[in-house]
Amino acid sequence: MAQELVGAIVALVCVALVYMGMAARVVKQYERGVLFRLGRVAGDVRPPGLTLILPFVDRLQKVNMQIVTLPIPAQEGITRDNVTVRVDAVVYFRVVDATSALVKVEDYKFAVSQMAQTSLRSIIGKSDLDDLLSNREQLNQGLELMIDSPAVGWGVQVDRVEIKDVSLPDTMKRSMARQAEADRERRARIINADAELQASKKLAEAAEQMSGTPAALQLRLLQTVMAVSAEKNSTLVLPIPVELLHFLERGNREPAPSGEPGSRPAPGLLPQPDAERDPRGEAPDGEAVPGPGLRLDPPTGGPDLEPGSPVTAPDGEPAAHPGVRLDPLTGAPDLEPGLRDGTPDAEPGRHTDR
Repeated sequence: MAQELVGAIVALVCVALVYMGMAARVVKQYERGVLFRLGRVAGDVRPPGLTLILPFVDRLQKVNMQIVTLPIPAQEGITRDNVTVRVDAVVYFRVVDATSALVKVEDYKFAVSQMAQTSLRSIIGKSDLDDLLSNREQLNQGLELMIDSPAVGWGVQVDRVEIKDVSLPDTMKRSMARQAEADRERRARIINADAELQASKKLAEAAEQMSGTPAALQLRLLQTVMAVSAEKNSTLVLPIPVELLHFLERGNREPAPSGEPGSRPAPGLLPQPDAERDPRGEAPDGEAVPGPGLRLDPPTGGPDLEPGSPVTAPDGEPAAHPGVRLDPLTGAPDLEPGLRDGTPDAEPGRHTDR
């Protein structure tokens, strides 16, 4: 009898354990449980923890309440300014009503994905290319509103939508690169022009300040010469100072006082007569032209020199005379009859005595 009682107790314990194993359910912290009894929602959503159900009657379905990251496949579309682009995005959403997410939609994740794709194509067609590239924040907000409106009825809340990448055709990329290069070149030219304008103003102010002090100009010239001469491979050409030219011009205009040495022009600078001279030393009218330091003999027309008296220069050397050759031995003029400076005499009867 006792053995039968012990066996019954053991059997009841085993049945209880099996029942507890089939009836007990554990809901995790990030989950919520929806109980279906005989196919209908029974009671409220089960919170995290241990919950019991009726085996073979109840069915507990768990719903993840965490934020879900759903990537949207790249969508190709034509923008409002007729540019073909490919845009992909990502959606962040979470379930706020577990019962609606299970009852009102078959697969809320798939539904959100399809809604995000259609909304992305719609926003591409309504936007310009510049908006897709530079005004993404506003486009993200528009996508969020477009996806969140129908998702609210499914017990899903869209937290955020982000456009990830905008792919352009190669031809459009090259065109945009040329446009960007032209814009950078334009800005560089404007900056250079402004810099040259400011530099010219400063140079004008410096020139105005230095124009009143010639010494400052000369100092600036010397500084420039020193800077240029520092280079070994440079050739420096200096102009003649203008002040020196003015000094020379003023000296040529002022005549020397009479009676002072150098007031008389040099013989080589005296104006020559227009009449051509005869090689023999005669003028065109037949008269003999004396040279410096010689007198003409009226009867003969030759130099009036005493025999043996040489013609000497101030330094003691024999002095040459136009039309007269000097004897190397005596230093006196060597004149042969009928010859004067190697040219036949025009009048054979006129001789010069030695």
